[in-house]
Amino acid sequence: MALHLGRLSASSCWRAAQGGRGGLCAWPRRSTAARICRAPGTAGTEQCRGLGHIPTAGGGPRLGTRLTTALAGLAGLAGLAAAAFGHLERAEMVPKSSGALIPSSGRPEEEDELTRRCSCFMAPPVTDLRELRGRPRDMKTKMELLILETQAQVCQALAQVDGGARFSVDRWERKEGGGGISCVLQDGHVFEKAGVSISVVHGNLSEEAAKQMRSRGKILKTKDGKLPFSAMGVSSVIHPKNPHAPTIHFNYRYFEIEEADGNKQWWFGGGCDLTPTYLNQEDAVHFHRTLKEACDQHGPDLYPKFKKWCDDYFFIVHRGERRGIGGIFFDDLDSPSKEEVFRFVQSCAQAVVPSYIPLVKKHHDESFTPQEKLWQQLRRGRYVEFNLLYDRGTKFGLFTPGSRIESILMSLPLTARWEYMHSPPENSKEAEILEVLRHPRDWVH
Repeated sequence: MALHLGRLSASSCWRAAQGGRGGLCAWPRRSTAARICRAPGTAGTEQCRGLGHIPTAGGGPRLGTRLTTALAGLAGLAGLAAAAFGHLERAEMVPKSSGALIPSSGRPEEEDELTRRCSCFMAPPVTDLRELRGRPRDMKTKMELLILETQAQVCQALAQVDGGARFSVDRWERKEGGGGISCVLQDGHVFEKAGVSISVVHGNLSEEAAKQMRSRGKILKTKDGKLPFSAMGVSSVIHPKNPHAPTIHFNYRYFEIEEADGNKQWWFGGGCDLTPTYLNQEDAVHFHRTLKEACDQHGPDLYPKFKKWCDDYFFIVHRGERRGIGGIFFDDLDSPSKEEVFRFVQSCAQAVVPSYIPLVKKHHDESFTPQEKLWQQLRRGRYVEFNLLYDRGTKFGLFTPGSRIESILMSLPLTARWEYMHSPPENSKEAEILEVLRHPRDWVH
């Protein structure tokens, strides 16, 4: 069924959560008390011991080992008050029992905590709540809740900045197993297109997807040609209207594979990178310092390694330039322990809003010329080229049976432009950003 929510009112089931990082709660009202949405991973999180440098037997890229180009991951709430949000729209809601109102055999406080957390999401979890309650300490449960919280908090921040935008909240199912929630804002006051999507899928890897994994050093033992997997992640690309406000991309994901002998391989991946149309030194420093602070909580060597990996990965080979000014990128992280890598991913996810939203607030009302808008469209053409020609995450999604094509291609901008033999004048602002894209800089020292 399809459910559409028009302009929010006091009687809407979407209610402002107050205090802390409040957002709008998307579940039916069961109490008059306001619910608080915490930042991802803040509930019951231990102090991180830091990420070690334990190499794996296979010698592939891991924490503390030499970084190489690797596969990107799975394809990439309203404001603090309803008036700031404007419109919400739910589209193509798939009928499914969430288990939200079914009593749990677990402890009441655990059930209350899970229900409270889920009440602030853009939509109910993909996995049935009864299953989540049955495995509260399983990494698949922890990661699904993290990506749902991240999605809600980023959407909340975007809607507050845009002021009156319309989000489409689209919950979808994959017949092969799992599904996802895609939240897309188009033609807003500030954002031309902003998408924040989560996916939680499982099934058997296609031969093409398994081939990609083997190509980067993974040894995968199949049984009768089948390779069961579980994968989940949050992915986002945000394209502002103003050419002085930069585009951002982030993605954080978790993957499990069960081999023929019952052995399970697991790893995390992700990253966050900035693509400005024009170079602003202050913005670049702020963005990179914020990511560095998140990385430094888990080890002083992580940011420089993942920054270089990002510069190397987002390289448009046929243009000889990077897609943007970088950030961090990592993949296949499976050491020193599952919990330690998860806490690192939590820190990175929490850094998205503070690294980016101040930049949009700073620039979205600035005046710009037709020439500057034209340059933005040309740079978006480069963005499209990378995503369609080189991004391995996009290819993985397209090769996975039952993938949601609309969600995979959500990263593409509404508008882009290609001009024959376009070259900016020497010593222009356009030439300045090209120099940085061709020769990456160190922004934090």
